[in-house]
Amino acid sequence: MKQVAILGATGSIGASALDVVARHPQRFRASVLAAYRSVDALVALCVRFKPDLAIIADPACEPALREKLGSAGLATRAASGSAALTEAATGDLCDTVVAAIVGAAGLESTLAAARAGKRLLLANKEAVVMAGPLLLEALRAGGGPIIPIDSEHNAIFQCLPSNPSNQGHHSDLTAAGVQRILLTASGGPFLGKRRDELGAITPDQACAHPNWSMGRKISVDSATLMNKGLEVIEAHWLFGARADQIEVVVHPQSIVHSLVEYADGSVLAQLGNPDMRTALAHALAWPQRIEAGVAPLDLLKLGQLNFQAPDRETFRCLDLAYAALAAGGTAPAILNAANEVAVAAFLEQSLPFLAIAELIEQTLAAIPATPVINLESLIYADLTARQQARRIMQRSFC
Repeated sequence: MKQVAILGATGSIGASALDVVARHPQRFRASVLAAYRSVDALVALCVRFKPDLAIIADPACEPALREKLGSAGLATRAASGSAALTEAATGDLCDTVVAAIVGAAGLESTLAAARAGKRLLLANKEAVVMAGPLLLEALRAGGGPIIPIDSEHNAIFQCLPSNPSNQGHHSDLTAAGVQRILLTASGGPFLGKRRDELGAITPDQACAHPNWSMGRKISVDSATLMNKGLEVIEAHWLFGARADQIEVVVHPQSIVHSLVEYADGSVLAQLGNPDMRTALAHALAWPQRIEAGVAPLDLLKLGQLNFQAPDRETFRCLDLAYAALAAGGTAPAILNAANEVAVAAFLEQSLPFLAIAELIEQTLAAIPATPVINLESLIYADLTARQQARRIMQRSFC
């Protein structure tokens, strides 16, 4: 039986992972559950799944967590803080880690799990975007598998000939006959809109994704196409693909999750209804297949599949991500940090929707990229970029 640590248990990815775990009690056990500050939601999950350890990221919430676990009569131990997350990701309580903490906060525990050789199920794309070279180094040291659970990268994983991301290092895609990776994008809630139609967009409008149920931060990233830009950088590191081998294609139905084109003219695609449990069930059971609770795909009812090029002029974040990938070094970390600041400000209604891309662009221009040396250098770049983004925002947008 696999012992599974779910870091980000109260989010949408965590909920889907726990749904799959609950369907297969003879295969999986949720041994560690972690959340940010949602004590009541975490305790409710502990009552249901009875993990060995519950972690709350905010240390100020640990006393409440400990008290409520005790009041519920649970033997689950309480812990808090980043050190507890890292310890859980590397210790004996789990052999599988679902890395689903949103943003840069999930970086340290993800790298630790890779270095410890855990079976790493990766949803935290920011960890790859910020620390691609360090992640590959950690995977080589640990020797464990990494299986992406973003629907797009999981689809690519399934369509590649030998699952090169499982090896934890760059593979020669060209030698394997791979010509291109085609990342599909839904286009988000504003597909077809022009810039002059997006000036007064509200957070609720940006978070109303037409196909997927996601958290608010990733929903805004989908609306700006930054989510797809981050996935381009992620695909570069996970699969060893050059930037010119990764193409983004808008597919509004979100049925084709991504495609791989081969030298002989073949294009392999992974299809399925837009439900994260498919990718999670695949990753949890890989190389076997298990039931995920997802409705089968009815192609006759669907009728047609549509594809189009992304509107890079309106949704400029995609090109900013390609530019950061080309710049290399700490540029993707700067991109990610500026985006997190911009999205948080937009969700607080202190930054207009169209200013998200402008703030990111100005932050990238203000901070030169430097080589990625270690985790400390990345954390410094992340903090510097956040400070710079806030200064630019106060000066130019407030």
